[in-house]
Amino acid sequence: MAGEVEEEKKLSHDGRAIPGIVALNPKPSKGFTSKAIDYIEELIVKLMYGPPRPLHYLSGNFGPVPTETPPVTDLPITGHLPECLNGEFVRVGPNAKFAPVAGYHWFDGDGMIHGLRIKKGKATYVSRFAKTSKLKQEEFFGGAKFVKPTCWFRVLIAMPLLRTGDLKGLFGLLMIKLQILRAKLKVLDVSYGTGKANTALVYHHGKLLALQELDKPYALKVLEDGDLETLGMMDYDKRLVHAFSAHPKVDPVTGEMFTFGRAKTPPYVTYRVISKEGFMHDPVPITIPESVLMHDFAITENYAIFMDLPLCFRPKSMVKENKLAYAFDATKKARFGVLPRYAKNELQIRWFELPNCFIFHNANAWEEEDEVVLITCRIQDPDLEMLNNSINEKVKHYQTELYEMRFNMKTGLASQKKLSESAVEFPRINETYTGRKSYVNVIDAKTMSADPVAVVDLPSRVPYGFHALFVTEVRTNLILLVFAFNELLSAVSIAFTIFMLSLLVFTIFTRSFS
Repeated sequence: MAGEVEEEKKLSHDGRAIPGIVALNPKPSKGFTSKAIDYIEELIVKLMYGPPRPLHYLSGNFGPVPTETPPVTDLPITGHLPECLNGEFVRVGPNAKFAPVAGYHWFDGDGMIHGLRIKKGKATYVSRFAKTSKLKQEEFFGGAKFVKPTCWFRVLIAMPLLRTGDLKGLFGLLMIKLQILRAKLKVLDVSYGTGKANTALVYHHGKLLALQELDKPYALKVLEDGDLETLGMMDYDKRLVHAFSAHPKVDPVTGEMFTFGRAKTPPYVTYRVISKEGFMHDPVPITIPESVLMHDFAITENYAIFMDLPLCFRPKSMVKENKLAYAFDATKKARFGVLPRYAKNELQIRWFELPNCFIFHNANAWEEEDEVVLITCRIQDPDLEMLNNSINEKVKHYQTELYEMRFNMKTGLASQKKLSESAVEFPRINETYTGRKSYVNVIDAKTMSADPVAVVDLPSRVPYGFHALFVTEVRTNLILLVFAFNELLSAVSIAFTIFMLSLLVFTIFTRSFS
């Protein structure tokens, strides 16, 4: 039956078991119902959305590339790639495969991973879509159906199906209703989630994960030739039943991964710890007054830091004021919760207040005596409209500033100071310092050569995107080793089962003649 989930099979590309990974088998449905809803949608768009407008985030280098690029080897290189530089640089970002029905926000595109494999002085380029449930279903229909991430829909049927760019006014409300109808009538299958895996990447426990905060992670396999294969969705042996942050933190000393999930209904935040061996521990719900856009968090050696910032989920404003469903509430303070990393519940969390602001990304955090220090990119007046549809002039005035925030665990006081007058966003540090004090040396570069060590000519345009990661040669080999080991275990298990069944048949057969 359409929409019905097969019994949870965790399979690799060749049908063998991979623990903790769910192979996707969505079952959308074509037919009269689907066509009727499409017709109603077209009518609503025509009557309420008006004539097509230029969509800034689908043009220029924001515009998507239409197809994947299989591995292209031996790329032209000017200069010399160092022999010691071996691994794969991967970057993910939104890349809409199909034209939107109406509005489009930069966050809406399908996840595409661009990879540059460097080995023994040579380079290979590849680009692949993350094969999400949403993408598979839209490929089935040959067009955009999930009209895309966030908002009301999660409240109503627990899966975010809507495009951020469509969620405004009465038009947005009607689009929500149509998506609910598509799901209820089994036109779309929401049983595997509806995320796009378009935001960030993380490496943990021999797996490369593609992330988007309103869904579960997608596991990727880096092949020997640099190609990228989507294996399925991570559910950590059914222990993960909520969304998973796009910015988990991996402790470089313990090997553990710390993450959280946010939701539109209580508990609005759920904290999780994943062991070095890949086991997800029990959930720790975090109480906050209402659903907010909590995009990132931070860890230190002993604490996890959560950010209750007033970019709030306000669906009524969407309808009444023709705004996006997330609105910044300038009357509320910015709150920061500091929780012991291994707390079993939220009873030990300490909340600190600072002047209102919003934060997309943190750089790092650490402890100094009685204080927890957070280095972060702070913005005073966030507006998600700046990345929406044809609106682009606001981006010129968008400025996040680097701040140091301190939370005194003894006195309960908080303070902050600006570290830079220049705009800073998408910060990165040496990840071996995650949760520990980090610093940077600035070198006067006036006398240094301006020539790059090497320039690699790529065979395809690479659109603007989000977060990137360098997977070292050791890690790419470990990814292959982990999956080879799982396949070996599966083969041994199958062989053992066949042997035991044969032994049982032989025993029954011999006894029948004795």
